[in-house]
This record gives sequence, structure tokens and C-alpha cells, in this order.
Amino acid sequence: METQCPKCQGNQIIRSGAVNNRQRYKCKECGYHFSVNKKGKSIDSYYVIKAMQLHLEGVSLREIERILGISHVSVHNWIKQYGIKSPENYNYRPSYQVYSHEELIKYLSSKDQIKGMGMMITELGDKYMVIRWERFKKF
Repeated sequence: METQCPKCQGNQIIRSGAVNNRQRYKCKECGYHFSVNKKGKSIDSYYVIKAMQLHLEGVSLREIERILGISHVSVHNWIKQYGIKSPENYNYRPSYQVYSHEELIKYLSSKDQIKGMGMMITELGDKYMVIRWERFKKF
């Protein structure tokens, strides 16, 4: 693996000391000092998209953390990174429930469960999440 300068993409790199136990490099072409990027764990884009969907539906960051197992701080950073703007006036509080396939079929077979409610069903791995809220009233 050959290190490249992140500023000019040059290949003439020399070692230039260490900072916080991380190797520091200098580009001979442009004189830029840099350290090698940390390789952090990346989260599958499926969970990023699910987190954004849940956020837009009014689910709180802490609730998203509990549902998906992803830090609420990560979710907040994605919201800022992607510039997601949720509606400012939530006059409703959605409720949600996670079901297996069999439980979902039983839940949806009862007309009383779904009458008069807005509903969204989304897949979460091998489970399904039902987000419900009361329909908006017209004034």
C-alpha cells in the first residue's frame, strides 16, 4: 500500500515524525504534512437509511438507538452530514412496535388495529416495524 498526499495526490512522501503515536508524513511535492487516516468501522448504509427514515417519522434519537443498536450520536451526525430537515411542527407522537412475520400477519388481520390510523411498515433485518400515528385532523 503506497501512501498518497491527500492535498495534491502526489506519491513523493517521506516520514516526518509522529504525533500522538501516529506516523506523520510530508509530501515532497507540495510540502503538506499529514497523518494516515484512521480506519474506523463503517456502518452499513441500510442502517443509515433506516435511521433517517425513523427520524423523519418523528422517532427520537434515543429510540432509534434502542431500535437499531446504533449510537444516537452517530444518528445525529448523519442528520447534520446529510442535511436532513424534519418537519418542525409535530402535533403527533408516533408509536411503534416490532413484530416477527407471523405476528405482523396476525396484527394486520384485525381491522380494528388499523382503522383510523396512519401506518408505515418497514423491515428491520428479520423483523418488521410498524409505526402508527393518529390521522391528522382537518381544521
